[in-house]
Amino acid sequence: MNIALNNTADIAQIWTEQEYFVLEQQTGLRHEFVNGKVSAMVGGSFNHARLVSTFSRLIGNHLDGHPCEVFAESTKIKVPAHRNNNNYCYPDVVVDCNVQDATDNILTTPILLIEVISNSSHRHDKLTKRNLYEQIPSLQEYVTVEQNSVEINIRRRRTGWQIEQFFLGDDVTFESIHLTVHVESLYQRVDNEEMLLWLAEKAQQAKDTQDTPKQDD
Repeated sequence: MNIALNNTADIAQIWTEQEYFVLEQQTGLRHEFVNGKVSAMVGGSFNHARLVSTFSRLIGNHLDGHPCEVFAESTKIKVPAHRNNNNYCYPDVVVDCNVQDATDNILTTPILLIEVISNSSHRHDKLTKRNLYEQIPSLQEYVTVEQNSVEINIRRRRTGWQIEQFFLGDDVTFESIHLTVHVESLYQRVDNEEMLLWLAEKAQQAKDTQDTPKQDD
């Protein structure tokens, strides 16, 4: 089978699962396949890359020596069949504890999925993908991370996927991997307005403390 994409109308067509795999093989490019629709993966911002890198590093260090593994961006996951086709996505960060069961480099048993939100993917990540990911039997937590503000949203299977929100000054726990971190440590390299203001305030507080005269005994 040979697939040729001539214009955006080709992307808008309804695809079969087989056609999707042929497309990726022929182009060498990453595409997500959701409800028969193909979406090309595009590059993200520096802040997006920083957040993915930080989450992956902290989680990877935490899981060192553990059978669970963390993967970032280029790893495909399989979502159970919807209608006649399975769905395939490339989450920003994935944790899977049964990598040995994967075939064709496609993970099928993730326990933690993380998506960094952009303006273009906001609705897709928070609604479409959430509805898909909740169908994965192994999934315990779905996390969305804002990059233009400091906000982490977690939905957990054990709470019926109700949203929990975390902001600057909070500790956030990823229950699926037993990891608790400060929210600010996850955003330490991000230069959005909220984080820059917070860092400036912390620097000013440190300066004020340093400039305060010591009391004589």
